Amino acid sequence: MIRRVTVPALFPPPAYSHVSVVEAGTRLAFLAGSVPLGPDGALVGPGDPVRQAEQVIANLREQLDAVGSDLAHVVATDVYVVSGEPAVLSAVWSVVEASGLSTGPHSSTLIGVACLGYTGQLVEITATAVVPE
Repeated sequence: MIRRVTVPALFPPPAYSHVSVVEAGTRLAFLAGSVPLGPDGALVGPGDPVRQAEQVIANLREQLDAVGSDLAHVVATDVYVVSGEPAVLSAVWSVVEASGLSTGPHSSTLIGVACLGYTGQLVEITATAVVPE
Protein backbone atom coordinates (compact mmCIF):
# COMPACT_ATOMS: atom_id res chain seq x y z
CA MET A 1 0.00 0.00 0.00
CA ILE A 2 2.87 2.41 0.85
CA ARG A 3 6.21 2.24 -0.96
CA ARG A 4 8.92 4.35 0.63
CA VAL A 5 11.92 5.19 -1.53
CA THR A 6 15.38 6.41 -0.63
CA VAL A 7 16.95 7.51 -3.89
CA PRO A 8 20.42 5.95 -4.32
CA ALA A 9 21.73 8.93 -6.33
CA LEU A 10 20.93 11.35 -3.47
CA PHE A 11 22.58 11.79 -0.10
CA PRO A 12 20.98 9.25 2.29
CA PRO A 13 18.58 10.99 4.68
CA PRO A 14 19.07 10.37 8.42
CA ALA A 15 15.54 9.24 9.35
CA TYR A 16 13.11 9.85 6.50
CA SER A 17 12.59 8.73 2.91
CA HIS A 18 12.91 10.91 -0.16
CA VAL A 19 9.57 9.75 -1.59
CA SER A 20 6.44 7.91 -0.41
CA VAL A 21 4.21 6.36 -3.07
CA VAL A 22 0.61 5.44 -2.30
CA GLU A 23 -1.30 3.32 -4.82
CA ALA A 24 -4.48 4.79 -6.37
CA GLY A 25 -7.70 3.83 -4.63
CA THR A 26 -6.21 4.20 -1.14
CA ARG A 27 -7.94 6.47 1.36
CA LEU A 28 -5.78 9.36 2.48
CA ALA A 29 -6.17 11.71 5.44
CA PHE A 30 -4.79 15.25 5.20
CA LEU A 31 -4.34 16.48 8.75
CA ALA A 32 -4.46 20.11 9.79
CA GLY A 33 -1.44 21.28 11.72
CA SER A 34 -1.17 19.55 15.08
CA VAL A 35 -0.42 22.17 17.73
CA PRO A 36 0.83 22.04 21.35
CA LEU A 37 -2.49 22.75 23.04
CA GLY A 38 -3.95 20.55 25.75
CA PRO A 39 -7.62 19.47 25.81
CA ASP A 40 -8.43 22.64 27.77
CA GLY A 41 -6.92 24.84 25.03
CA ALA A 42 -3.94 25.87 27.15
CA LEU A 43 -0.45 25.93 25.63
CA VAL A 44 1.61 22.95 26.82
CA GLY A 45 5.32 23.51 27.48
CA PRO A 46 5.70 27.29 27.22
CA GLY A 47 9.25 28.07 26.12
CA ASP A 48 10.12 24.37 25.74
CA PRO A 49 10.21 23.16 22.11
CA VAL A 50 10.86 19.54 23.12
CA ARG A 51 7.84 19.41 25.45
CA GLN A 52 5.72 21.13 22.81
CA ALA A 53 6.87 18.59 20.21
CA GLU A 54 5.79 15.77 22.54
CA GLN A 55 2.33 17.34 22.89
CA VAL A 56 2.10 17.89 19.14
CA ILE A 57 2.86 14.19 18.56
CA ALA A 58 0.25 13.20 21.18
CA ASN A 59 -2.31 15.40 19.44
CA LEU A 60 -1.29 14.01 16.05
CA ARG A 61 -1.94 10.49 17.40
CA GLU A 62 -5.45 11.62 18.45
CA GLN A 63 -6.13 13.09 15.01
CA LEU A 64 -5.02 9.88 13.31
CA ASP A 65 -6.97 7.66 15.70
CA ALA A 66 -10.14 9.66 15.00
CA VAL A 67 -9.98 8.60 11.33
CA GLY A 68 -8.79 5.02 11.85
CA SER A 69 -5.10 5.54 11.16
CA ASP A 70 -1.89 5.77 13.19
CA LEU A 71 1.69 7.07 13.11
CA ALA A 72 2.89 4.04 11.12
CA HIS A 73 0.61 5.05 8.23
CA VAL A 74 1.88 8.63 7.96
CA VAL A 75 3.50 9.14 4.56
CA ALA A 76 4.52 12.80 4.79
CA THR A 77 4.97 15.56 7.36
CA ASP A 78 6.06 19.15 7.58
CA VAL A 79 7.59 19.95 10.97
CA TYR A 80 7.61 23.67 11.79
CA VAL A 81 9.83 24.97 14.59
CA VAL A 82 10.12 28.58 15.72
CA SER A 83 13.90 28.77 15.67
CA GLY A 84 16.82 29.45 13.41
CA GLU A 85 19.13 27.29 15.55
CA PRO A 86 20.02 23.88 14.11
CA ALA A 87 20.35 22.45 17.65
CA VAL A 88 16.73 23.37 18.47
CA LEU A 89 15.48 21.91 15.19
CA SER A 90 17.52 18.77 15.88
CA ALA A 91 16.03 18.43 19.39
CA VAL A 92 12.50 18.61 17.95
CA TRP A 93 13.44 16.12 15.22
CA SER A 94 14.65 13.73 17.96
CA VAL A 95 11.10 13.76 19.37
CA VAL A 96 9.73 12.99 15.90
CA GLU A 97 12.15 10.07 15.53
CA ALA A 98 11.35 8.68 18.98
CA SER A 99 7.60 8.86 18.30
CA GLY A 100 7.63 6.18 15.62
CA LEU A 101 6.81 8.62 12.82
CA SER A 102 10.16 7.89 11.22
CA THR A 103 9.57 4.11 11.34
CA GLY A 104 8.51 4.05 7.67
CA PRO A 105 10.49 6.18 7.26
CA HIS A 106 8.04 8.77 6.05
CA SER A 107 8.89 11.75 3.84
CA SER A 108 9.41 14.89 5.89
CA THR A 109 10.57 18.47 5.82
CA LEU A 110 11.93 20.19 8.95
CA ILE A 111 11.44 23.94 8.74
CA GLY A 112 12.63 26.79 10.97
CA VAL A 113 10.08 29.62 10.98
CA ALA A 114 9.68 33.08 12.55
CA CYS A 115 6.35 32.43 14.29
CA LEU A 116 3.29 30.17 14.42
CA GLY A 117 -0.40 30.83 15.05
CA TYR A 118 -0.76 30.69 18.85
CA THR A 119 1.05 32.96 21.28
CA GLY A 120 4.07 31.05 22.61
CA GLN A 121 3.69 28.22 20.10
CA LEU A 122 7.06 26.81 19.03
CA VAL A 123 6.14 23.60 17.13
CA GLU A 124 3.51 22.45 14.63
CA ILE A 125 3.30 19.36 12.43
CA THR A 126 1.09 18.82 9.39
CA ALA A 127 0.70 15.28 8.08
CA THR A 128 -0.71 13.12 5.31
CA ALA A 129 -1.57 9.52 6.23
CA VAL A 130 -3.02 6.42 4.66
CA VAL A 131 -6.25 5.25 6.28
CA PRO A 132 -6.06 1.45 6.19
CA GLU A 133 -9.08 -0.59 5.13
